[in-house]
Amino acid sequence: MSLLPVKDAIERILAPFHPLEKIHIPLDEAVGRILAEDIRATTDIPPFDNSSMDGFALLASDVTQAGATTPITLVVVDDIPAGKMPKKEIVRGETARIMTGAPLPLGANAIVPVEETDCNQRTAGAPLPERVQILKAARLGENIRKRGDDIHCGQNILSRGQRLRAQDLGMLAMLGIAQVPVSRKPRVALLSSGDELTPIGESLVAGKIYDVNSYTLRALLEAAGCEIISLGVAEDTPKSVKAALENAKDVDLILSSAGVSMGSFDFIKTVIEEEGVLNFWRANMRPGKPLTFGNYKNMPFIGLAGNPVSAFVGFMVFVQPVIQKMLGSNAQAQSRVRTLLAEPVQSDGRESYLRAKVYREDGQFYARLTGHQGSGNLFSMVQANALLIIPAGVKSLPKGAEVEAWLLENIS
Repeated sequence: MSLLPVKDAIERILAPFHPLEKIHIPLDEAVGRILAEDIRATTDIPPFDNSSMDGFALLASDVTQAGATTPITLVVVDDIPAGKMPKKEIVRGETARIMTGAPLPLGANAIVPVEETDCNQRTAGAPLPERVQILKAARLGENIRKRGDDIHCGQNILSRGQRLRAQDLGMLAMLGIAQVPVSRKPRVALLSSGDELTPIGESLVAGKIYDVNSYTLRALLEAAGCEIISLGVAEDTPKSVKAALENAKDVDLILSSAGVSMGSFDFIKTVIEEEGVLNFWRANMRPGKPLTFGNYKNMPFIGLAGNPVSAFVGFMVFVQPVIQKMLGSNAQAQSRVRTLLAEPVQSDGRESYLRAKVYREDGQFYARLTGHQGSGNLFSMVQANALLIIPAGVKSLPKGAEVEAWLLENIS
């Protein structure tokens, strides 16, 4: 069987998937979700001229000569707390005490902070003075936030396909949006298989290993924004595999690891083909060469290789793009940078994803492998913050060669 280029495998897998439907959820549940439509401002922000300081609203022309030794005395005619409308228009020789965020009174065109007056009493409930001395000149418009300074009504604020962050939720709250249009979470059924797998918490016996991929893949799915239906661990029998798959109902994807090769005890392929279609591919990549794709009872199925690193890399390369497409996400899952090798590297000619530590030195990225690159060596994955992508056909690269690095985390 010939090796299928990674690019071709990704295109074939992505083809049958489509963005999921839009739903509306409460604002306080929307962090991390993918926005399903553009959000436009329905009002100006700020919605009215207001003070950016606790101080006194006045006419700048009244205090052009004000200074510490030449104070200007004004009559205080109003007190404007945040959330209240001014009662009086400010004319020459007058001022109003005003709090941060309070609406600017008519006539006023500058704010002098309380620190620049002889009335810097900030105690709650402090009485309104009859007069105040201004100790510093004010420029026209100083300390005033004008209506629409931040956002104009009709302006596009957030774009469809972006993942909502805390600051985005704050912006939606500022616009008064209580129900947020987001993409429905993909429902993914997760299956592991193998008689050798033991649940964590139980003692290992000879020939057994702990179930690793269920936890790794679940964490990756959760981070990607999926709803997970656990199918558990199937034994290496057709009956056990079929019983597990029967619990996959109305899901957007069935994802498995191991059990889909040509081994004598790999029965997932057989069971799926009874009520679906399965293509077995050998992707031209390292790690994660064994790859299966098809459907079971009209539900898409992706089968990843069983070794822990192979399952991790296979998810990043093939499953992550599927989830992004279903969510309508417009962001790359991870950023990629060009980096120089701090040591020579070897490959076998397949498109390789090598575990590495990327670091910055004097403005340049460098990369060093984190250890043995065997597909069962998960510790080198734990130590890595990037995957170095070595193109197909390349078997060795010298120290100093430039390669592409797929960052798994931010690099300071």
